[in-house]
Amino acid sequence: MNLTFAHPLFLLALPLALVPLVWLSQRTHDYASLDFMDPDWLSTAVDWGLRALLSLSLLGLVLGLAGLHVRGTSIERVGTGAHIVLLIDRSSSMDQTFAGRQPTGDEMSKSTAARVLLEDFIQKRAHDRFGVAAFSTAPFLVLPITDHKEAVLAAIRAIDRPGLAFTDVGRGLALSLATHEADPAAASRAIVLVSDGAAVIDRKVQELLRQGFSKRRINLYWLYLRTEGSRGIYEEPRQGEEDTPQALPERHLHKFFLTLGAPYRAFEADNPQSVADAIAEIDKLEREPIRYVERVPQTDLAHWTYAIAAVCLAILLLAKLCEVGIARTWKGANV
Repeated sequence: MNLTFAHPLFLLALPLALVPLVWLSQRTHDYASLDFMDPDWLSTAVDWGLRALLSLSLLGLVLGLAGLHVRGTSIERVGTGAHIVLLIDRSSSMDQTFAGRQPTGDEMSKSTAARVLLEDFIQKRAHDRFGVAAFSTAPFLVLPITDHKEAVLAAIRAIDRPGLAFTDVGRGLALSLATHEADPAAASRAIVLVSDGAAVIDRKVQELLRQGFSKRRINLYWLYLRTEGSRGIYEEPRQGEEDTPQALPERHLHKFFLTLGAPYRAFEADNPQSVADAIAEIDKLEREPIRYVERVPQTDLAHWTYAIAAVCLAILLLAKLCEVGIARTWKGANV
């Protein structure tokens, strides 16, 4: 056990615990002679037992004041999982339902459906570490990669707040890559992009993304929350229609992701159940062996030492009360 003390100066009082072993604290009575009396081993045992209790109580009090505790540590374990950055689209269209209108009654917006299912996804994955980023007009880091699940869940629970107008997915992905770069641990890595649309990515940002994905292996998943009536990722342009990023941004974003050289999967979801199916598939895919560090918090032992001291003192108090009672009995008998 890795025992240590918060206030070690109190240990200077430890010799006080030896005082009861050398100093007689019980009341004594004078007798003319003890020569003809047999040794009273029971009384001797009780005497030394009471001394030991007093010594133990002093020891407990000193150790409690010194702040006895087991130092916190870290244990490396092996499990299955990954380090995952959840990149959430916070544009205003995410506040609409899959039918493209404001939710009424029991209807859920796309952001609410994503929030509920992502919460369940996070809670199921015991060994993963998560980061959270978001984007609309500009990207912003919500939470760096961490193993504090409550903080991650709190970040996810905020994604259904009202969003802004635009969708800068390119810089959002760049921020997600930077979040992975800031995490030095060796682990399987993934970015889960949750978005209901796309936008044109600047060529400089495209090159930056290609360089970022080439530096380390990061799996990319795009969960496309498709609004009813909107164009799909895989749809070909109609006859006479321009096949450009401006005209078909989702199709061309998908094509761009295929050129990154990174493992990539896209999922089209047009209702809450298809979102659940997509997240379940991502859950199956991200099951690589992972080494992770489990933090063991500091364990305070001072309350145990105080409890031992309290029990010892209670027994001593009871013994003292019994001693007073015996003395009064003898006094009454002599009268």
